[in-house]
Amino acid sequence: MPVLSACGSSDGGGSGDPKTVTLVSHDSWLVSKSVLKDFEKRSGYQVRVLKDGDAGQAVNKAVLTKDNPQGDVFFGVDNTLLSRALDNGLFQPYTAKDADKVLPEYRTDRDKHRVTPIDTGDICVNYDKAWFSEHGLTPPRSFDDLVKPAYKNLLVTENASTSSPGLGFLLGSAAHYGDQGWEDYWKKLKANGVKVVDGWEQAYNEEFSGSAGGKKAKADRPLVVSYASSPPAEVIYADPKPTTAPTGVATGTCFRQVEYAGLLSNAENAKGGKALLDFLLTKEFQDDMPLNMFVYPVREGAQVPPEFTRYGPQAKDPETLAPQKIAAERDQWVKSWTSLVLK
Repeated sequence: MPVLSACGSSDGGGSGDPKTVTLVSHDSWLVSKSVLKDFEKRSGYQVRVLKDGDAGQAVNKAVLTKDNPQGDVFFGVDNTLLSRALDNGLFQPYTAKDADKVLPEYRTDRDKHRVTPIDTGDICVNYDKAWFSEHGLTPPRSFDDLVKPAYKNLLVTENASTSSPGLGFLLGSAAHYGDQGWEDYWKKLKANGVKVVDGWEQAYNEEFSGSAGGKKAKADRPLVVSYASSPPAEVIYADPKPTTAPTGVATGTCFRQVEYAGLLSNAENAKGGKALLDFLLTKEFQDDMPLNMFVYPVREGAQVPPEFTRYGPQAKDPETLAPQKIAAERDQWVKSWTSLVLK
């Protein structure tokens, strides 16, 4: 899931070195150097990280290169795109060492063990508190609010065909309005001036007036599709740190996302890949992950930082869709969405 600044090491694909293991991910992969170094020291493997853009782009590229993969482990395929990865044979089976410690509600593919749940979070509309205060307007709270005239030309979202949060927002609307209602909803959103950009980085850091990047760019959209954990990130990355988050969450627009990792089919270093997957479920990594990638851990007993509770708690009643429903309908929904919104 995207964070406010994507950083970390980046390199090419597999090197053929049995002591190097390559992780392929979206741009938001981040881990504390000390935690990664500890894994490298204990395992004897050097970790190389290859970042491949937004999660949707990264998954599509991984599918296209599955016969000659760029690395050994892929991290960042979520429940919106999981069936595409599995149907295309992207992963080979492996049961991670602490798989039995994953909270039951996040376990999936239990028969074949092709993917390992790593984190969870909520895709939601975020709003710029200062903008709404200055304009004397109450921020939207729900999907229904976003199509009201008061919010015309205020929302920016990501392309559902290329972006994981963009697709999540589309699926949230489909879950909320049903098969018969979501298209009409998007017609209203389009008429109300929704702006669509390729990915999260552009939407949040360039178009959204409430982000640190958006303020520098003088962005003019005070509503953006992002995450419920984005407000804590705005506080933690700020210098000096504000006492309250400058952004808020429209809690009636959230869709629950789960991210997975898997051992790539035809991985050059499958042994190293298995060790890396084991590492992603350790308590050390799961405790470290929230304040780096601003997601929630899925391991039982892992620590959720107090900043999350204070500045951006998880949605209490997010929209969800059964994996089978996503698998059956996603591609047609995206095709219809593209015709409705982009043409």
